[in-house]
Amino acid sequence: MGKRLPSPPPILPGLSFIRPLGSGGFADVFLYAQDLPRRQVAVKVLPAGVHEPELLRMFNSEADVLAHLSAHPSIVTVYQAGISADGRPYIVMEYCPDSLAQRYRHERMPLDEVLTIGVKMASALETAHRAGLVHRDIKPSNILVTAFGSPVLADFGIASSLASRGGDEVLAMSVPWSAPEVVAEQTAGTVASEVWSLGATVYSLLAGHSPFERTEPGENSRERLRRRILRAAFPAMDRAEVPVPVQRVLAIAMARDPQSRHPNALAFAQGLRDAQREIGFPPTPLEVTAAEWAPGDQAVDFADVAVRGPQISSVPYSSSRHIPVHAALVARDEDTDISAPTLAPARRLWPWMIAAAVAASAAALVAWAVLSGSAF
Repeated sequence: MGKRLPSPPPILPGLSFIRPLGSGGFADVFLYAQDLPRRQVAVKVLPAGVHEPELLRMFNSEADVLAHLSAHPSIVTVYQAGISADGRPYIVMEYCPDSLAQRYRHERMPLDEVLTIGVKMASALETAHRAGLVHRDIKPSNILVTAFGSPVLADFGIASSLASRGGDEVLAMSVPWSAPEVVAEQTAGTVASEVWSLGATVYSLLAGHSPFERTEPGENSRERLRRRILRAAFPAMDRAEVPVPVQRVLAIAMARDPQSRHPNALAFAQGLRDAQREIGFPPTPLEVTAAEWAPGDQAVDFADVAVRGPQISSVPYSSSRHIPVHAALVARDEDTDISAPTLAPARRLWPWMIAAAVAASAAALVAWAVLSGSAF
């Protein structure tokens, strides 16, 4: 299938379009300049004319998942979400100028850098799992690099809840980094399959290719990769500078039997940290939330297909002015509505106002008479 061109960039309040960043079957991503505060942002938006409920559901869940998790230092930050003037949902995110999509294929990434990335991504996944969420599409291209050179996990578009594992739909992920049970369509994603995918991703960054790729032409079709993943054992890495402790950790993470893998992403991170110590590298700090941490006040609704956007909020008005109990609190236009309670005090003052006017007139007459007499 040919790659489609991106839709026209939407007109968004407070944002000025700069250039396209990329497009896919799911959404387009554009670079915008934000007016206040002034910065560059990445805007992910559904293509024009797309109204499929599944795409709306995925888009909504990505915005909600990122809102829950983007405070994590290794998860891309979301700033806001809304509906454009032409009715297209969009998410405004941190702009990351680079990703690991192709770098590992063009250069030998340093071992210490890859292990650091592995620990950080495992920390991000552990945080998502503790929040009850699975990413379901871990791969090098979904690891972005911020302007400060830090790796962050992105693209939670097909994330789902761990609580709905029972009858969940099977959603195809990126085959080269998919666990055997996902390739076999036995599950759409679990903690165990996420550990496998992260292990395969770290393997790719070190080896320069995904674990079951071959160099022969025609050997890397989707179906051939699928068959090799289903039946193959861990393929030892052909890179001399990747030591045995690292390959041992990756072999456990990519065990064919889910029960034989690291029990969670945190254990995988600890395995990489142990390998760092054994090699002589300083272990990368873990970025895992406390057990009592709760991300947000509402669970993500993964069945939500509503077109959502900014909502008008109201704040209760408070005043130190005393309002009598019997006074009716009626909403009114402060510029045009003059209600009876405002006029009542004026009616009680009218006799005094008339008397004051008469006294003023008499004083004026007396003054005039005096002045007139003095003129003669």
